[in-house]
Amino acid sequence: MKTFAHAAFLASAGQVAEFPSEGPPEIAFLGRSNVGKSSAINALSGRRRLAFASKTPGRTQTVNFYDLGGSGRLVDLPGYGYARVPRSERAKWDRLVSSYLLERNTLAGVVVVMDARHPVTPQDERLFEWLRPLTVPRLALLTKADKLSRNERAQALAHAARRGVADVLLFSSVSREGVDAARERLAQWLLDARSDSRL
Repeated sequence: MKTFAHAAFLASAGQVAEFPSEGPPEIAFLGRSNVGKSSAINALSGRRRLAFASKTPGRTQTVNFYDLGGSGRLVDLPGYGYARVPRSERAKWDRLVSSYLLERNTLAGVVVVMDARHPVTPQDERLFEWLRPLTVPRLALLTKADKLSRNERAQALAHAARRGVADVLLFSSVSREGVDAARERLAQWLLDARSDSRL
């Protein structure tokens, strides 16, 4: 989709003061460490190395901004969960993420990335509860869906539904499943946000 055709790295921020100035609407990506956020962003943009995907949990320690040719931005937030980093560093990440989500006026939507093989962990549930007051739309991507059998896929979707995840897509950066559907959803969010005088 043309919305994502011109995706390019914009900025990397280790603290709030380094965030780029607010401009076009932004869609934030959240998820456990090593769950596939960077791979999802690469798949959506049609680029292999736009966002750096690592097998090392916690590699993304900054808020990374990607410009979509002026029509919007994708924002990769630091992962949460089992990353082997000092508690003080995790607290720093938490403050950075909280500041972004609560204070960024151009936030147009949130994508929560979860591993389809282990969907909706207690940490994910706490995240959804924390996001509940936000008025922006939310979408859950169950990544690595290509690794599941048909029955396991159905079980993953059912599990997410039981946990109250209303808007969810099976997604794979390998087989491309869910990529077009996610692009359409996010492009609509950006279009709606640009029509809103607040953005």
